[in-house]
Amino acid sequence: MKTNWLSKIVSIALLSILFGGCATSTSVARVQRTAADEQIDLSGRWNDTDSRLVAEQMINDLFRKSWIDDFKQEMGKKPTLIVGRVRNKSSEHIDTEVFTKSIEAELINSGRIKFVANNREREEIRSERMEQQTHASEETAKRLAAETGADFMLKGSVKSIEDAIEGMKVIYYQTDMELINIETNEKVWVGTKKIKKVLNRKKTKW
Repeated sequence: MKTNWLSKIVSIALLSILFGGCATSTSVARVQRTAADEQIDLSGRWNDTDSRLVAEQMINDLFRKSWIDDFKQEMGKKPTLIVGRVRNKSSEHIDTEVFTKSIEAELINSGRIKFVANNREREEIRSERMEQQTHASEETAKRLAAETGADFMLKGSVKSIEDAIEGMKVIYYQTDMELINIETNEKVWVGTKKIKKVLNRKKTKW
């Protein structure tokens, strides 16, 4: 009698585990669509909003300085820029290409400068131009050695500092950018933007 009772209990327990597992495996995650430029901070780490805001602030500061008017007055044309490498010197993984693309968009949309492809993009374009010399008609093949040379290179780095105690963390980001005259190596502009985030999590050890 006791054996039958124990068998029933074990059977009920096994069924509960089985159906519980099925319910978990078939649950559907809830997805909510939101605007691409909406500010959302989940982890407190560097994200797309930081890339966009820092890029906007950097370019606004860049165009407020006198270098662009000095160049136009001396050369009689818009300056041509190229975005170089932005180094990630922070303590976390940051896709700096997202940041540099935000900068490129701000530069091009300003209408105040000309903009040329970076070194990785140029290699692909040069390969296509070489292919055209053999396979395209003479009328449509693009000329060699006809590229527009950049006058200035914009490059920089992203650094971070973290300070934490139980339940609280402060993350400090500093983005440094500089604009360099490619012919003379003169630095005509230096910009720094800072972001500080405070994270509070109860009963959490960082």
